[in-house]
Amino acid sequence: MSTFGLSRRSVLAGTVVAAAAASLPAAQGRAHAAAPDARGGYRWRNVVQGGTGFVTGVLFHPSVRGLAYLRTDIGGAYRWEDRSGRWIPLTDHLGWDDWNLLGVEAMAVDPAHPDRLYLALGAYTQPWAGNGAVLRSGDRGATWQRTDLTVRLGANEDGRGCGERLLVDPRDSDTLWLGTRHDGLLKSTDRGASWAPAGFPATPGAAGQGITLLVAAGRTVYAGWGDSDGTAGRPALYRSSDGTTWEAVPGQPTGAAARVPVRAAYDRHTRELYVTYADAPGPNGQSDGSVHKLRTTDGRWTEVTPVRPGGRTDDGGRDTFGYGGAAVDARRPGTVVVSTNNRWALVDTVFRTTDGGRTWTSLKDRAVLDVSETPYLEWGGAAPKFGWWIQALGLDPFDSGHVVYGTGATLYGTRDLRHWAPQIRGVEEASVRQLLSPPAGEAHLLSGCGDVGVMYHERLTASPSRGMATDPVFATSTGLALAPARPSYVVRAGWGDHGNGAFSHDGGQTWAPFASQPDAARTAPGPIATGADGGVLLWSFGTAHPAHRSADNGRTWAEVPTFPRGATPVADPVDPARFYAFDTTTGTLHASTDGGLTFSARASAPSAGDSEYQLAAAPGRSGDLWLSLKWNGLYRSTDGGTSLRKVDSCWAAYTLGFGKAAEGASYPALYLVGATGTTTAVHRSDDEARTWVRVNDDRHQWGWIGATVTGDPRVYGRVYVATNGRGVQYGEPV
Repeated sequence: MSTFGLSRRSVLAGTVVAAAAASLPAAQGRAHAAAPDARGGYRWRNVVQGGTGFVTGVLFHPSVRGLAYLRTDIGGAYRWEDRSGRWIPLTDHLGWDDWNLLGVEAMAVDPAHPDRLYLALGAYTQPWAGNGAVLRSGDRGATWQRTDLTVRLGANEDGRGCGERLLVDPRDSDTLWLGTRHDGLLKSTDRGASWAPAGFPATPGAAGQGITLLVAAGRTVYAGWGDSDGTAGRPALYRSSDGTTWEAVPGQPTGAAARVPVRAAYDRHTRELYVTYADAPGPNGQSDGSVHKLRTTDGRWTEVTPVRPGGRTDDGGRDTFGYGGAAVDARRPGTVVVSTNNRWALVDTVFRTTDGGRTWTSLKDRAVLDVSETPYLEWGGAAPKFGWWIQALGLDPFDSGHVVYGTGATLYGTRDLRHWAPQIRGVEEASVRQLLSPPAGEAHLLSGCGDVGVMYHERLTASPSRGMATDPVFATSTGLALAPARPSYVVRAGWGDHGNGAFSHDGGQTWAPFASQPDAARTAPGPIATGADGGVLLWSFGTAHPAHRSADNGRTWAEVPTFPRGATPVADPVDPARFYAFDTTTGTLHASTDGGLTFSARASAPSAGDSEYQLAAAPGRSGDLWLSLKWNGLYRSTDGGTSLRKVDSCWAAYTLGFGKAAEGASYPALYLVGATGTTTAVHRSDDEARTWVRVNDDRHQWGWIGATVTGDPRVYGRVYVATNGRGVQYGEPV
């Protein structure tokens, strides 16, 4: 099940979602004044799923008991709060325009100044992503100062589990080093306030890894180089003893198994530097690797690889993998832990040595895993895996039995080297694609996500007891819808190994796969809709394939040639014969009045450049449609799409949903991710979009939140917001 836990989520891949949830007059709206904040404010919390993303780094503070930090590839950074046993998010203040900074490339602490923390931010190095930034804090991440860089960082690219690429100089707390992928080494002499290139002898290459790690060994700084090919004369490890000149480390290992230095850890007692290597940066694509140690006092290298990759498995396959994490025991000389990575045949493990690498023990072999707090880690009934994508690895400097390691979905921890459980409370990293808040039933929320499929949230404060939806299991959800007149009937679509569509007759608690599916579902599963009474299904498969219709609960399917390809089907919440779709290529709204058999063009709206949109149907009303267009604002139709009218109260609309009406109001509350003034924010309207109030604040922004938003049809004021890396956020008035 190697697809689970992958973090290849893109903020540009927000799926268009049809809204579901509960009268009439057209919205006339006002000008583009910024919406006032909601009176009394909102309280924001995560809907608990429990991790669900790639933990790329974990860092115990060497000088403070109980203080640690964690980074992710798209979901920001966290600080461990020992008294509460929770991780505290540190970067939720980053807003819409700074979405790229939710990827944390590296982090650093200052051993001499426990309150100082540094983060290097930037998810992508492509031209469309924008430059990176460095955040610096003097109060453990409670407040920040920011410096924008002139280079790009790649926290969600290959090599994101390497590191750390950021380091406080061991000789001077005012000096910091930052390794980049394409721009060499940067140096700051004013605690991260400004940065300048520092001379470095290696030239960036096509691999796009550059400097993979920076680590202090005494007063010497070592730098890993990921663009080497591992041959003699192309070194992968450099050092500087004076902070000015750099040299290749003599005698270092060569060959494919030592091509990329992934992680390094220094044992100050024995003065030995341990380095894990792989033939690729990972987390995918590694097939070889090794572990070596350097005795810094005399320059002697020793290979201490626990198990060499490439052996045969019981079924005749090959046991290929690289090495990832590395950490030393600050209390016990010669005690080290390292991890394998990308070991799919025999499952990744953490090895431990107490004699400097002469002998190793696999901690997986006697591990007892308890995932009861996050049942989705059973992956639909299978036994939980010890790990995959293990590149983040930490050993508590104050407790030799406390080891933690990150995977593609969680952070496992132990206090006795045998019993392991997720140490993940507070961390939510799902990339959320769809949200449904049913008008009745046990659950107030169903969520569809990247990597972990669909979840049924019977409680918002605990990970779903049923885990991820099964029969079939989806790695990534592409569609989720309920029948408004029969909300116990729910359908979903996604990427699965044993079918790409499923239905539920109990509100999403249990599922069954469709008896058949169109061929396109296997290669391009897209959004799905069900009619008001559940009698008709419409399934879209992108621009390369026609949509399909089923009138027998997925037993048979037929093409719908007149449905605009690539559009998202939307069901009328009252009339089972009506369906709608918006074609962004022509800017035309299409409608069906014969149960989805045929579609015809209706009104048009300007949609140039708006591949991201949402068409939503107001609950309890036939033909009452709202169209959110990323660059062209918000439109409304009260006649089933025959006409569309611009809503002037906001100038940018990314996604819109409905919730319970305010007391005394006859129309459901509207929730909008968009802009009424200069700030993209979450808004609520109780008067059909005539006026808006902002319901989030500057401390709660979560980067890109344009996938979907919905209110709760049973709780006035409650709103659920999908994020791209911070899970589902929900807010309630205080």
